[in-house]
Amino acid sequence: MIQLLLWRVAQFPLILTIIYLITFAFVWVAPGSPFGTGDRKLDPAAEASLKQKFHAESAGQFLAFYPYNIVFRGDFGPSMQYGEWSVNDILKSALPVSITLGLFALTIGTIVGVGVGTLAAVHRGGAFDWLSLSLVLLGISLPSFITAALLLSVFAGKLGWFPVGGWGSVRDLILPGVALSLAPMAYIARLTRVSMIDVLSSDYVRTARAKGLARNVVIWKHCVRNAFLPVLSYLGPAAAATLTGSFVVEKVFTVPGLGQHFVNSVLNRDRTLILGTVMVYSVFLLIFNLLVDIGYAFVDPRIDVTAKGSGK
Repeated sequence: MIQLLLWRVAQFPLILTIIYLITFAFVWVAPGSPFGTGDRKLDPAAEASLKQKFHAESAGQFLAFYPYNIVFRGDFGPSMQYGEWSVNDILKSALPVSITLGLFALTIGTIVGVGVGTLAAVHRGGAFDWLSLSLVLLGISLPSFITAALLLSVFAGKLGWFPVGGWGSVRDLILPGVALSLAPMAYIARLTRVSMIDVLSSDYVRTARAKGLARNVVIWKHCVRNAFLPVLSYLGPAAAATLTGSFVVEKVFTVPGLGQHFVNSVLNRDRTLILGTVMVYSVFLLIFNLLVDIGYAFVDPRIDVTAKGSGK
């Protein structure tokens, strides 16, 4: 296991380098300039001065300056649109917000999704099963901006139970957290249901029931643990996506998280901020996928995550 972890961690620099270069290529060839928006064009001399200031006169100059500073100084450079703010300052202020919102949403999605999927599998073919399948289909099909807008208009607008937007209290967390949790909740419920149906037909379940174990104990203590493995695989990328924040959800609820800054950076062609947010997202994705592999060993020790036994 230790050797696997070290090998996976050693691959991180190469993977992140490839991600950085691909993102940079798309950002550099995209139409538009970070120095001036819309019809507003800067004076050529002023634009040349800004390009020199941000080391963006050419692709080679940009790559010669920023990757070195990121690797050896941990500095993503100044934002091209926020003026006095550096990309590091923006990440420090926005990332804790997105992490808080993402953890809240992922916790709700996992707990409710596993619970609904388990009950649907236990009552397979019944009214609850059909109702849960309909809700899962609805949760997967509805775009997040529609879900967020509906929650905002009903619970914050008409009923007035929650704030319309903002950040700073527990009440500000609930609506965007629920909106962000619905998509992973639907996937987790579907994965749990399918996996649980397979587990319930296993021999060890019949043996446990024959020995006199209560039905609820067999289901919630033994079956859920084995049925959770497909969910665990999904939690890696799902955690990275939710922890860095949903771009649309944060924009709808005016949450000052990483997603909103990413949207603004794309609209403003802020190359340094785009690269900074993409790299943070990529690091989270790599870390959580690694944690998923580690989690396999704890959930089911029989799984050989090193794949050494595959050739025997």
